[in-house]
Amino acid sequence: MIEGAPPPTTESAAAVLRNRPFLFLWLAQVATQIGINMILYALEVLVLRATDLTTAVSALFLTFLVPSVLFSAVAGVFVDRIDRRTVLVVTNALRAAILVAIFAAGQNIFLILVLNTILSTVTVFFAPAEAAMIPVLVPREQLVAANGIFTLTLNGAFAVGFAFLGPLVVTIVGSPEPLILIVAGLFGLAAGVCLTLPGDPATPTPVAPRGRRETVSEAGHAVTGVFDQLREGVAYIRANRPVAWSLAYLGIAASLIGVVAVLGPSFARDTLGLSPEDLIVVVLPLGIGIVFGVLLLNNYGKFFARRRAIELGLVVLGILLVILTIAGPLSRLLTGVGDRVPVVDLSGLTSLVAVVVAIAFLCGICYGIVAISAQVQLQEDIPADVRGRVFGVLNMLISVASILPIIVVGPIADIIGTTPVILFAAAFVLFSGLASIISRGPIGPEDQPDLIPEIAPGSHFDPTGSNMPRPQRHDHAREDDASADHALRQR
Repeated sequence: MIEGAPPPTTESAAAVLRNRPFLFLWLAQVATQIGINMILYALEVLVLRATDLTTAVSALFLTFLVPSVLFSAVAGVFVDRIDRRTVLVVTNALRAAILVAIFAAGQNIFLILVLNTILSTVTVFFAPAEAAMIPVLVPREQLVAANGIFTLTLNGAFAVGFAFLGPLVVTIVGSPEPLILIVAGLFGLAAGVCLTLPGDPATPTPVAPRGRRETVSEAGHAVTGVFDQLREGVAYIRANRPVAWSLAYLGIAASLIGVVAVLGPSFARDTLGLSPEDLIVVVLPLGIGIVFGVLLLNNYGKFFARRRAIELGLVVLGILLVILTIAGPLSRLLTGVGDRVPVVDLSGLTSLVAVVVAIAFLCGICYGIVAISAQVQLQEDIPADVRGRVFGVLNMLISVASILPIIVVGPIADIIGTTPVILFAAAFVLFSGLASIISRGPIGPEDQPDLIPEIAPGSHFDPTGSNMPRPQRHDHAREDDASADHALRQR
């Protein structure tokens, strides 16, 4: 060991991954999260090929999202009454079998949608069992690192599965059907890995055994509790305008992702002149741009007001989306200019693919700045005692913001075309940023980036930030906070 170096800590990510049971659980998460996003891409291409309707693509995403909205509140109740290892094994095995059935369904789109609904419903029961196994497999001091690994994997699975591996496999193979069998194998492998985990039977309670009626009643109470939490969160949000704005920013970002998910393949085909399988040209640089945007925030975000970064990110993102819809003519214009440049061959930089990649990369940077900045702003502005309720509303808002575009944009795109819908979405994002700039006015002290607080001698440092000195805020902001606290006390 190097002299003066800190001793190795058991809370590090490397130490957690040396825990073999946790490593196996994490590998199962990697396989299933990436696999489910690969399946979404494969089914999107398959449905669009078979129907040539973005409405059918909307229906596909609805069959994936709606079960999670309907059953998430009650799934945990039933998972708590069963050995969680059994839940992990059975749900993965069932998902593998369902994917084989989807492969056998061929071009029967109705049957594919029904099977996808069942697949999503089974996934709803897998997620809480997976999360509940973490404290069973790791000691208390490693929980933060373990949950950080799972969160990072969850967030990266979309980029890896939907934006990279899914398009890559479909492009290489030339058809989405083999990808379905590949992911079925991943789920079967995950079921085998979960079988090696230690059992986690339901904890017996001292009360008399409950029957089916009591179990259903308990599930009903869980749903009621969720709605109570959402009502309290809404009360706080209505009384605190900065928090409401941050939620609006995240809702806009979620809506945009919904639009891109539904219209992406048809946009690549109709507007950019590419095949639906070439969506990787748009999605992959978009994902890389998001990562780059996060890196920019980590290194330079402290020098800029966070609200202004969000607003300018929305404005630039809207402009870039408009430019993306005219990528073809723009590429031809740049090619003509490049042809007049002597000596240097600029054809590689002015081709349609190069232009689309560049625009998508910049869009990803703007999206990452908007989404991450708004998320951090929420975490800083919301007091710890209401944070769970407000983030409950956030989850509901993101679900609704993702579902509504999926319902609406598919049928509209079939009627008026994909490009006009993308242009409308671009205008909505652009004017949202401008509306925020105009409505919220100049940057105030509460919008400035936070500096490292000075902790008074003898005081206890709270890493959640609840006792950090906050910048002085305008009177209306303090009145908003007081109204929010009063609303919560009344409840």
